[in-house]
Amino acid sequence: MTPETMRRKNLPSAVARPQALEGFPGMVPVRVTAGGRPPLPAADRAAAARRARWFQGLLLLTLTCAALVGLLAGSVAGAQTRELSTRGVLLDRIAAIVNDGVVLTSQLDQQTDAIIQRLREQNTELPPRNILRRQVLERLIIEEIQLQRAARLGINVSDEMLNGALDEVARNNGISFADLPRALAQQGVDYRTYREDVRRTLTLQLLRQRDVLARINVSPRELEQALARQQKSPDRNAEYNVSHILLSIPVAADPEQVAAREKQARELYERAVAGEDFAQLAVAYSDSSTNIEGGSLGWRRGTQLPSILADLVGTMRAGEVSEPIRTPSGFHIFRLNEVRGGLQQAVIPQVHARHILLRPNELEDDRTVEQRLKDIRERIVNGGEDFAAIAAVTSQDPGSAPDGGDLGWAGPGTFVPEFEAKLEELAENEISEPFQTQYGWHIVQVLGRRMHDATDDMRRQQAFAQIREAKAEEETELWLRRLRDEAFVEYRM
Repeated sequence: MTPETMRRKNLPSAVARPQALEGFPGMVPVRVTAGGRPPLPAADRAAAARRARWFQGLLLLTLTCAALVGLLAGSVAGAQTRELSTRGVLLDRIAAIVNDGVVLTSQLDQQTDAIIQRLREQNTELPPRNILRRQVLERLIIEEIQLQRAARLGINVSDEMLNGALDEVARNNGISFADLPRALAQQGVDYRTYREDVRRTLTLQLLRQRDVLARINVSPRELEQALARQQKSPDRNAEYNVSHILLSIPVAADPEQVAAREKQARELYERAVAGEDFAQLAVAYSDSSTNIEGGSLGWRRGTQLPSILADLVGTMRAGEVSEPIRTPSGFHIFRLNEVRGGLQQAVIPQVHARHILLRPNELEDDRTVEQRLKDIRERIVNGGEDFAAIAAVTSQDPGSAPDGGDLGWAGPGTFVPEFEAKLEELAENEISEPFQTQYGWHIVQVLGRRMHDATDDMRRQQAFAQIREAKAEEETELWLRRLRDEAFVEYRM
């Protein structure tokens, strides 16, 4: 038995019910049986041939019509395309391809025009336009490379951060944030474009902070050397108001005369330090030509001070009187009346506090944590338990818990606003009721208050910033050069 026979024997006795095919006269039903299809009679074969020819003719006609329709549609579309191409307007061109981004000619033209306008306002001689355009294009290429890197690193400027920067711009110009769009429009600046420019600038700053500034180290030795240089020289950006008393010594003075003048200078110094009016002492005793003006030398920039005074004022504070200084002309006493610009003396209020922090979690909600802190406060205030001991084993602030919750001396702006507001309400040694900040729930105790001269701290911070910025300038140039060398750039100009 062949496979074909086996297959056919498995078929049912009838797989199709005979039906008349409508629409075609002469078609008769044919029963299909398991034994196969019987041969058609001659008349039926002729009818089938006629129907096949009829189907072929119909198919040919349909294809012909479809082809004509396609040709007509293509002709219309081509005409429309040609019409659009003749009426099209060039929107922009590519000035350079930068990795997977581009710099457009419109960007280049806009930046070039802005720089030309700024140079003209500064009465600066303009370089040839082609050279200027080339320089501007290089700057835009570098900027595009940085923006691409920022995108890859996920550095984004949120709308909140952007609005904060724009609010600062508005306040610096004496207007509100809501009035900024109108003020920009009056200057011909589109507000939306300005926002995006500021966003790009902030993005570049964040990228530089990550790639350059965060990797710059300032050693303690470098900081101490910078502070020593500052102390020996006045601030170049500051102006000093100084008064002066001179007790002159004759050229041929003998030792007794010199000693007498030195003694007088010491007495005048002690009287000035004790609080006597320096100007009156200068009028009464000074041999300087400025004695009538109370010894006032007026306002002098650091670079304009005499060498004897320049080495001195860098170590003095406003209101301080120098000890007598001997020079060939006599004994000098200086008083630093005031300093403006540069680094000012900074006396700030500080508070010494300690706290206990608890945070809500899956097992303890806000109400539970608040009640726990109330119980702890009750144990300290009425039970006599030690605040530091409880904080050491209970507080969830890893920075202060080992020290019994001690936060040390802190000035304004150190803590979040809610915490600082609570500190302001408390008297010394008072313990607050539980309160909430973004970090959790606290109780805090004020241990003391003082006025602190933070000038030295500010001087150290300023010296640190100057060293870091000096290093950052060179490091930034190297970083940008490396980014540029690693990028693919194709000029299209």
